[in-house]
Amino acid sequence: MRFDLDGLPVYFPYAAIYPEQHAYMGELKRALDARGHALLEMPTGTGKTAALISLITSYSLANPSRPLRLLYCTRTVHEMEKTLAELRLLFSHLPPAAARSLLALGLSSRKNLCVHPEASASAARDSVDTACRRLTASWVREKAASDPDSTQLCEYFETFDRAAAAGDLASYMPPGVYTLADLRSLGRERRICPYYLARQMVKYANVVVYSYQYLLDPKVASIVSREMQKECVVVFDEAHNIDNVCIEALSVSIRKQTLEGAERNLRRISQEIDRKVQGH
Repeated sequence: MRFDLDGLPVYFPYAAIYPEQHAYMGELKRALDARGHALLEMPTGTGKTAALISLITSYSLANPSRPLRLLYCTRTVHEMEKTLAELRLLFSHLPPAAARSLLALGLSSRKNLCVHPEASASAARDSVDTACRRLTASWVREKAASDPDSTQLCEYFETFDRAAAAGDLASYMPPGVYTLADLRSLGRERRICPYYLARQMVKYANVVVYSYQYLLDPKVASIVSREMQKECVVVFDEAHNIDNVCIEALSVSIRKQTLEGAERNLRRISQEIDRKVQGH
């Protein structure tokens, strides 16, 4: 359906709208008009995700001078997939010209996106990360260039690297909505790494759905979100959990064994330096 909200044409993917959703959209529109912040709360099951993405998308379409750039941060992969499903439904109700020009995608860890048969076989996230790096590290690829028979590489990453070097990544991901399952299917079909493709295409996507950590954790944000433009609408879904996410992202846990190991290593380095100095 399409309706008017204080002069704004809003595209909504359902035939009816709850009064709570209409009120929610009105408050959100006022926050966007003021270019400020908003803290909004709705009861569970009242369609806040559909209301939010409908209003923000419609607002951008009505204001071409402020191109759509939405970063939607979720707490879990399940919530991410649910949001992307709502986006797909919304896109099907937009004017055809608008739908054909917008790109929305989800970004998650290698574990959820890797399609390499061996690297993705492990159920542990760290193991998948390690296996990926063993196939894509720069020194591994340099070794493969001189000794291809004894060095295994990831063909999916190699396809990505060639496309990136040629500036051809957009041809692998035309406008549309891409869930994590869509990205994996695309990767297998086109023989390209969906993880690195998605990570590169977030710079050009109109809507990016990813975990809190991709924006809040300095270690991750410096890699994934550093090239995001400043003019973005950032949404933290389920924000009552955000304090725990910040504490986790900005905290470091050190075991006693780690400190003892560091002390032994420093002592060994000191002894080695003394030995070298005395030798001269």
